[in-house]
Amino acid sequence: MLISITLEPESGSQIDATALSHLLRKHPGRLQTFELSVGKAHVFYPEYSPERTTAALLLEVDAIGLVRSKRFRGDNGVLDYYINDRPYTASSLLSVALGKVLRSAMTTTSETYPELATTPLPLRLEVPVISTRGRDGHDLAQRLFAPLGWRIEQRPIALDDAYPLWEDSRYSQLVLTGTVPLHLALRQLYVLLPVLDDSKHYWVSDDEAQKLVRQGEGWLPDHPERALISHRYLAHQKDLVAAVDTRIAAETSDSTPDALAPAQAQEGGATPLRVQRAEAVMAALKDCGAHQVVDVGSGPGALLHRMRKDRFFTKILGTDVSVRSLEQAARTMNLDELADSDKDRITLLHSSVLYRDQRIAGFDAAVLMEVIEHIEPSRLAALEDSIFAAAAPRHVIVTTPNSEYNHLYPNLAAGTMRHDDHRFEWTRAEFARWAQAVAQRHGYDVEYRPVGEEAAKAGPPTQMAIFEKVGA
Repeated sequence: MLISITLEPESGSQIDATALSHLLRKHPGRLQTFELSVGKAHVFYPEYSPERTTAALLLEVDAIGLVRSKRFRGDNGVLDYYINDRPYTASSLLSVALGKVLRSAMTTTSETYPELATTPLPLRLEVPVISTRGRDGHDLAQRLFAPLGWRIEQRPIALDDAYPLWEDSRYSQLVLTGTVPLHLALRQLYVLLPVLDDSKHYWVSDDEAQKLVRQGEGWLPDHPERALISHRYLAHQKDLVAAVDTRIAAETSDSTPDALAPAQAQEGGATPLRVQRAEAVMAALKDCGAHQVVDVGSGPGALLHRMRKDRFFTKILGTDVSVRSLEQAARTMNLDELADSDKDRITLLHSSVLYRDQRIAGFDAAVLMEVIEHIEPSRLAALEDSIFAAAAPRHVIVTTPNSEYNHLYPNLAAGTMRHDDHRFEWTRAEFARWAQAVAQRHGYDVEYRPVGEEAAKAGPPTQMAIFEKVGA
């Protein structure tokens, strides 16, 4: 079982192809062998030069060990339990090897080449044998990898070269070429190789659902075949698929669907706007020194989930008018399974941003991330009263769409807003007028920050205002 990764920069590129060995953190000068539960994995470099470097991962499957292992998922007693394609066909076995041997390369950090760790690179991935069993076998690779920006070359493997008139076998060779960050390419392979094979050699539990969400970050939520990927990766366990859908819904809750993203942001490796927005809010909270935070209109918990994982935040409150959203947030954060110390940090409350609620008072900061545009303009005064007058935190962080940017979304009709539930969308000047007036009435200073890549005339896709209590 083999997979090769080739980096071949275009002529004139400043990229040294030997950087691949540093990104993989595997020395090119020697064969390296790793003992795994399924056999032995070997990493070596068939070619190594500044112009073209190839790294290969070869997995020697211990077929007898798999049969004897209690973790092996098979039908004991039948012939194919002992005689099968496990040692040869790319599957969850190879996925395990990727995860164990190249785990460090599946992150966005590199000590030697930090700038290349997140840079789209010209890659060629070759998998000599993939399964094409089943009704959709021959076009499944196209459906899985093409939406991610890969060019697919798939060659059927003959059943027997000596008999060319026979039908092809149920296997193919697969070659993927594209310009994709290495960490993203490896994570996509990690998930999709078992999906192609539609089989797991080990028992699939709750951990696998969490792993799917983690490895699918940045590409799985918007994949047109997400349902198929989830079902196959999770061995068709409906409860686990539902858990993944809930988690992804929380992570992707956003008033701006990624399907609307500008064409330049749809290329492989681009960070979704919803992620940039949440990260910008997290950075602003830390800049403000806000350890105790209330997320007003928290929805299914995209921001809450991030704050829960960061011990910088000592007290976290999420509020929403939707009970269902609060239930989704609780499931997303696994509140029932958290340690007592974490449970004490996090509270969820049913509350409306339009009414005074003393339970949200006394926090270092209040966040309204993509909230105000869902409020009728005539009721913004009530929001202002509940947040700035009654709760009066030291800092208030507000994000909202910048309507000047809308014409850059190819799938957004002229004159329409980004979401059906939006009551308005402001230009930068309109947002600034509202924010400045609120700040003056309630004793705040206000700072503005862009979120997302700025266009020359349109500005950023999202605009942020950071209010700070005068004298705080």
